[in-house]
Amino acid sequence: MASTASGSLVLPFSLVVISLAFLLKGAAETITVEGQNLVTDNVSVVEGEMATISCRVKNNDDSVIQLLNPNRQTIYFKDVRPLKDIRFQLVNFSDNELRVSLSNVSLSDEGRYVCQLYTDPPQEAYADITVLVPPGSPIIESREDVVSEGNETELTCTAAGSKPAASIRWMKGDEEMTGETTVEEMYDQMFTVTSRVRFLVSKEDDGMPVDCVVDHPAANDLLAQRNLEVQYKPEVKIVVTYPEGLTREGDNLDLTCIAGGKPRPHQINWLRVEEDVPPHAVVTGSDLYIENLNKSFNGTYRCMAFNVVGEAYDDYILYVYDSRAGEGAPPKLDHAVIGGVVAVVMFAILCALIVLGRYFARHKGTYFTHEAKGADDAADADTAIINAEGGHNNTDEKKEYYI
Repeated sequence: MASTASGSLVLPFSLVVISLAFLLKGAAETITVEGQNLVTDNVSVVEGEMATISCRVKNNDDSVIQLLNPNRQTIYFKDVRPLKDIRFQLVNFSDNELRVSLSNVSLSDEGRYVCQLYTDPPQEAYADITVLVPPGSPIIESREDVVSEGNETELTCTAAGSKPAASIRWMKGDEEMTGETTVEEMYDQMFTVTSRVRFLVSKEDDGMPVDCVVDHPAANDLLAQRNLEVQYKPEVKIVVTYPEGLTREGDNLDLTCIAGGKPRPHQINWLRVEEDVPPHAVVTGSDLYIENLNKSFNGTYRCMAFNVVGEAYDDYILYVYDSRAGEGAPPKLDHAVIGGVVAVVMFAILCALIVLGRYFARHKGTYFTHEAKGADDAADADTAIINAEGGHNNTDEKKEYYI
């Protein structure tokens, strides 16, 4: 390098030529930058899994591509990794793409990554990495372990430590229920979600599964289940063991009381509504036995069962028939045959009436004809009147017919 007498610095000719060439190259890149297009994508990744960042260039003119982390430290310059973090690995490098993978992603890796193209001025595109953290296994709790029918129960489900916050749904069998949800923010944008559901239970709910279903983009099929335990009052039914048919005088009667419930009934009683049980009736547990029935035993017999939830009963109405009731019953008549016989009889009566009517009509005419015949043969008017009124002169010729 040379200097003049005045002390000014004089550049060698070769350095000046190189500098001009570099400036000309920069000017050419500036012109062609307008035709370039730098593209990247945002990435969502579950904590502990792998994320891939892709910097893509269209119409590249051999400009250099590099990838920077959220702190703007260079991860890769072309295909060289200045950063010492070995979790970053080169997947692909070409004139049009720089693709880098990041394994075992943690929450500290979340942020905005920069794809940079060395042009004048440089071009940049951004890839946001979002780290998803699934919640822990949901925990479902109940206010009480056992609930009685007709009462309300409450279940609570908690999904802790997720990012973003999870959502919770409730299912009772195939029925979806609505719960009350609270969201609590913890550290590093982590959340704990709690949901409570309240509902009335019936005996049909005993053993019914209730599911707390947790929905989160980082987890599938995440749920907790609790089977309901419901106590309900007894269910009672009286069964006639003997006799099979009618209860007749002199027969024996054997009744059995079948009682269920949860818990099982601890007490079963027999009674006769509004009257005393016959003195010789025998009660053995759930069985009632009465021998030598008579009509004084008629009435309503009730079996009552008790457990801690309540009581229930069933009734049997006893009616004692005569000793021969139901025996030698007359055979059933065919109503169609009876109807046919009645029709025939009515038709015969109608025909007889028609014949008799015509017979009476014919003989009535004959009677009037003979009665007037005496008047026709009379010599004068007085004789005609006498003959017409039944005079004795024509008694031989006048005839009357009676039927």
